[in-house]
Amino acid sequence: MSHTFVRRLTLFVVAVCGLSNAGDAQTPAAARSRITGRVLDPQGAGMSDVGIQVVGTTIGALSGVDGRYTVVGVPAGTVTLLARRIGYGSKTITGIVVAAGQTVEQNIAMAPAALQLATATVTATQERGSVSAALDRQRSAVAIINTVTAEQISKSPDADAAAAVGRVSGVNVQDGKYVFVRGLGDRYTTSSLNGARLPSPEPERKVVPLDLFPASLIQSVTTSKTFTPDQPGDFAGAAVNIQTKEFPARRTLVMSSSAGYNAAISGKSTITAGNAGLDYFAFGGDKRQLPTIIRDQGSFNPQPGQGLVNSLLGTFRNRWSARPSTGSGNGSFGMSVGGNDPILGQRIGYLLSGNYSVQQNIKRDQVRAYAAARQGIEEVDRFEGTSAGTGVLWGGLANFSTYLGRNTKLSLNNTYNRTSDNDARVESGISENLGLDLDITRLQYVERMIRSSQLKAEHSLFGGAHEFDWSATASGVTRREPDRSEIVYSRVGAAAPEWLAIGTESAVRTFGDLNENTYEGAANYRMTFFEPGKELKVKFGGLYRSTSRDAENFVYSAQGLGLDNADRRLAPEEIFDGRFTQPGENALSLVPLSQGGSYTAEDRLAAGYLMFNWQLRENVNVITGARYEASSVEVIGTPTLGAPIRTNPKFNDVLPSLAITYKATENQNLRFSVSQTVARPEYRELAPLRFRDVLGGDNVEGNANLIRSLVRNVDLRWEWFPSRSEVLSVSLFGKQFDNPIERIYLATSGTRVVTFQNAKSATNYGIELEARTALTKLSPSLENVTIFSNATIMQSEITLRQGLTSTTNANRAMVGQAPYMVNGGVTWNTSSGSTSATLLYNVIGARIVDAGVVPLPDVKELPRNVLDLSLRFPVVRGLAGRIDARNLLDAQYRTKQGLVTRESYYTGRLFSFGLNWQP
Repeated sequence: MSHTFVRRLTLFVVAVCGLSNAGDAQTPAAARSRITGRVLDPQGAGMSDVGIQVVGTTIGALSGVDGRYTVVGVPAGTVTLLARRIGYGSKTITGIVVAAGQTVEQNIAMAPAALQLATATVTATQERGSVSAALDRQRSAVAIINTVTAEQISKSPDADAAAAVGRVSGVNVQDGKYVFVRGLGDRYTTSSLNGARLPSPEPERKVVPLDLFPASLIQSVTTSKTFTPDQPGDFAGAAVNIQTKEFPARRTLVMSSSAGYNAAISGKSTITAGNAGLDYFAFGGDKRQLPTIIRDQGSFNPQPGQGLVNSLLGTFRNRWSARPSTGSGNGSFGMSVGGNDPILGQRIGYLLSGNYSVQQNIKRDQVRAYAAARQGIEEVDRFEGTSAGTGVLWGGLANFSTYLGRNTKLSLNNTYNRTSDNDARVESGISENLGLDLDITRLQYVERMIRSSQLKAEHSLFGGAHEFDWSATASGVTRREPDRSEIVYSRVGAAAPEWLAIGTESAVRTFGDLNENTYEGAANYRMTFFEPGKELKVKFGGLYRSTSRDAENFVYSAQGLGLDNADRRLAPEEIFDGRFTQPGENALSLVPLSQGGSYTAEDRLAAGYLMFNWQLRENVNVITGARYEASSVEVIGTPTLGAPIRTNPKFNDVLPSLAITYKATENQNLRFSVSQTVARPEYRELAPLRFRDVLGGDNVEGNANLIRSLVRNVDLRWEWFPSRSEVLSVSLFGKQFDNPIERIYLATSGTRVVTFQNAKSATNYGIELEARTALTKLSPSLENVTIFSNATIMQSEITLRQGLTSTTNANRAMVGQAPYMVNGGVTWNTSSGSTSATLLYNVIGARIVDAGVVPLPDVKELPRNVLDLSLRFPVVRGLAGRIDARNLLDAQYRTKQGLVTRESYYTGRLFSFGLNWQP
């Protein structure tokens, strides 16, 4: 009897059993009782044609193309489910409590028969636990992955995807948003949403700040640390994929709210930049945009007359000074509704969700300085002050799914997120170049938006032996930094401060805009040959991505050479209120600065791959194949003063991969992989334009001669899963880089420049340790306590290209490299899981921020200990409470260059109380 016949017969019998139940006499309540859920394979994908039966009855169902199933007419009480499919071990789930007339959600994870010879039995609570599901996926995945799930996020104070992914081994998050993996910079990490690449809203980085994604919208965040041919090949640290939540199996409504405060700013005297327009909805840019009449002047060639200059000055917003204020509190609100209901005769799954939050931010006791090589390494340009502001984040998703027949699933996923930061910085210090005591005020408003719409289909063909999926995604981002103002006053003796008025940095207005749109199409086809235990899966597919970016930055400087000392002692809002721009006045001037400019980028990527997944023996699996990627980027940079500069790098790469998994025992794996990937220059790095901060700040300048880096990767990992909720793993990794792109810091007379260069080569290697275990082994009284930790120890070394030894230190680690990082935590929860307490810890070793110029040392960010606490508890039926405490240690943030403190500040402790209501 053939395998196909046996399989079809099994499916037929289960179907008949399920259908025969329709004729049984049932009470109305029993008829409405249902068990619904999804059957998942070892890779976390849905499995079709799995027979589901309620043990002891004839009630059953078959799973559809994405693994979803619904068993109707389930009798009230505690029941057991049995899941079966030829080639896979049977799975029994006990202890499922079904109330009359209710719907119970129950997901089921299956394992191949070769890996599971007997029927596996788990309780319903275990099977629903997403931590267990995440470890199941990690255990059975073809590559080395780590997953942070919605359950883990819910038990932490993490507010966004960046904070959540920072809990993964080998991952650290810079500036609260940029992901570094295994000590590699953000250029070596890619970010995707539901499997499709996200565009970047950052003008100087082709990277996605993950703080754009509220935690309440996330189902899981997965980091893949090894390359397989079915993934884009432009990463070396990790590929991060954010999976938004899918529709629930039954109709649900969830509402949440929270209120909190920052102990360093809330209720205390502080400063504010003031509002303009709809700042609290992250739509404040329209009230701050560059006046059209100034934009039309271009590079001021020919130079406008004084009368026109006076008119132009009057079109700027007259806002320069930070205002005194009292810090307010933090808050958030969220709501989601979902279900699976018939609409116009077609059953539609849907999830609509939204979230809004506002938070007060501060950098208290802020110090900024620079290092200079004199008799030794000396501190210069030291400024002390405070930065404070308000951050807004809101977002929503609208996801829909339906079936076209039993073997096709169609999905439409839509996401929109928006954020803004409205900050003021006031600082005082000494300018070494000018020899003056200065007061500097900066007002900065930045808003960012990211959107994504994806149409996706999954098809099960030939009884599940073949699978085909495709997706089309359109996404876009904007970043607006309208009207950043910077004003400088000097202090001489006891006299009142005077506007500096001379030089191009005394009163500066900056306007920056970035728009990027990405369109991506992908298709994958998978075929399965031979019987279970000797399966050969062949997968092939392709991808095409088109990205367009437009970025512009306009910088204008006002000077007041015609003002006397008394005039310069006026407040800036008085100087620019129009009294000195009346007809016939020539006290003020306005010029564009060379730090402005614009650039456009057109990026095209075409890729195809072929991959073989072969179960060589019952306990040996081999994955091999290659991916071909053809990349073409055109960047045209147009400085404010000068002619456009065009660069058009093209790269064609074959990226091979080999991964071997040896299943030593039922719960132990030994993994080995070797691959080659690439890291391409970022758009801004190729644009030879210069941007500059106020008064002695860093200039950032691109390099049109950069080339892409090739990275060879090798990984070895041993992992042991003592139970479905425990893991112990040890990983060794090594990477060899050809032509790595490095951010280097040059110090010249009066000007500091950060630029980018290709080094000759680099190496990166290290060890990762991960553990998660319950403490039942120590004492039965600790059965509800789980400890978890991960640590990474690594080292890198850069080999400079001849000619670069005079501009960077000859021997150093790669920029962004930390020698170690540690995450740890402990969770206690009641047996029901309704009450829990979680303590989380994180520390990252000193890492290079900018490489120094000889004889200056490198700029390093020093270790900072972070401790967070989260409590979850029931209040009344359907209502749960949470208390979160973040940054309990409030350790100082510090970057140093030798003994010189380049920057330091405190951000304050954050506390919040929230409620979740789910009727």
